[in-house]
Amino acid sequence: MPGGQAELFPPAERPPVIDGATAPVPGSEGLDLETLRARAAECRACDLYERATQVVFGEGPEDAELVLIGEQPGDKEDLAGHPFVGPAGDVLDRALEEAGIDRSVTYVTNAVKHFKWKPAGKVRLHQKPNAREVAACRPWWEAEIAAIRPSVVCCLGATAAQAVFGSDYRVTRERGTFRELPDGTWATATIHPSAVLRSNDREEAFAGLVADLRLVAERLSGPR
Repeated sequence: MPGGQAELFPPAERPPVIDGATAPVPGSEGLDLETLRARAAECRACDLYERATQVVFGEGPEDAELVLIGEQPGDKEDLAGHPFVGPAGDVLDRALEEAGIDRSVTYVTNAVKHFKWKPAGKVRLHQKPNAREVAACRPWWEAEIAAIRPSVVCCLGATAAQAVFGSDYRVTRERGTFRELPDGTWATATIHPSAVLRSNDREEAFAGLVADLRLVAERLSGPR
């Protein structure tokens, strides 16, 4: 698998230092996932922690060949403390199974670790994280990738894809294509599973998600 812990991804704008931040983001030193998870629980690099129930860190094996990066935890993930356990997680599970990818040996995480929401009566409605919030969480998923050193990274949705590839990346134009990142990891993007739930044609959207994940499966089974 690709090695090294140099700069993993194209440079992105880093967030300014937050006065009163209580938890340093990971540095260039190698940290294991358990340590990263503990540190992330105390992160105050942006203000999303104030309204979220808890940080939702990534989960999966430390030697995963595939890392999936979504946008942020949803309502159910925020309450449970686990990524992709809500309706979008159900879609992802079905899509991975149809694509021939075992989720139990896949690491799943998000570009943003806290749930951003607005109230609508008794319901908490998802809000898209802004560029500063995405930048504040960048060191965490970078450190996850550095600890795992996967063969393939697959971004789920525009927020994750732009966090990794830059703001000019368009999932609709480049989904299913692969780029080799500076550390040798292959990376691609597809739609977020929640896009299937929002689609007017869920069957077609789901088929497209599965098709992209099958390309990921082929890359995983090919020569390293």
